[in-house]
Amino acid sequence: MKKSEVLTDLDVAGVGTDAGAEAFVVKKLPEVTLAFWVMKIAATTLGETAGDLFAQTLKLGYFLTTIALFLLFVVTLVVQLRSRSYNPFFYWTVILSTSMAGTTMSDFMNRDASAKYLSAGATSLGWGPQGLGLGYPTGAAILISILIVIFVVWKLSGMTFAIRDIVTFRGEALFWSAILVSNTLGTSMGDFLSDSSGLGYAGGALLVSAALAVLLVLMRVTVVPNVLLFWIAFVLTRPLGATAGDFLTKPVAKGGLDLGTAGSSAVLLAVLVGLMGYAHLRERKAAVPAPDATEPDQVTRQAG
Repeated sequence: MKKSEVLTDLDVAGVGTDAGAEAFVVKKLPEVTLAFWVMKIAATTLGETAGDLFAQTLKLGYFLTTIALFLLFVVTLVVQLRSRSYNPFFYWTVILSTSMAGTTMSDFMNRDASAKYLSAGATSLGWGPQGLGLGYPTGAAILISILIVIFVVWKLSGMTFAIRDIVTFRGEALFWSAILVSNTLGTSMGDFLSDSSGLGYAGGALLVSAALAVLLVLMRVTVVPNVLLFWIAFVLTRPLGATAGDFLTKPVAKGGLDLGTAGSSAVLLAVLVGLMGYAHLRERKAAVPAPDATEPDQVTRQAG
């Protein structure tokens, strides 16, 4: 067994490794680059349209769809946690499942069973309660509180917030818990901006884009931790995806393009799969075999 595999197993079991061994630990999460954010927005937009496809267009309802998509999230998360190294297909499948589950979880929390939330031509949705009717402000307050609790537990655990350095099972579990809640919170924010704020889909998207631009500027200011900016941006890209998804699917009379949840989801899925394939190829090209100490020429070439 390779040293990297031994150290990964120790980390998953909760056993710490020394600083000198950290270089051998295989990363489980991606580097945060421009491509990362493009894929994040594509995944969250697809999460919005796919969640609405199951809950509204197929009339399964928020209750049944939330249960089904949460179980899907658990399955994809288990696959990701059991993976020994970063796999773009595993990682982005979990991101997509949290986006879809977050869409219907947000809708179930904030909406009620009234006709104003039904898709065109629908008179009812699936079995079970179709919403708690908490409203966007109350739902957002609850989700923010849960997210704060997760980050407090995370801080007290002593584990890093920088995703490129998360290699333990407990660290990943906290990371994905924060991802699920932040995507649900982002959905609530996106729906509020699109439906209740008076900004509409385009106005909501412009507001979020402006906020993201401010975060990009703050990245140059060393007094603001980049880890904090990352999590704020992660939450804000969700309402951007939500408003973009609504813009694609909602009727023209409501300011959308009326492309439908099925057609929009199919196109977005093709785009996301293509991006995942591209990321997978980049990972394979970046994987350089460990240099053989008996071959100094090879070490020199790789160092250059």
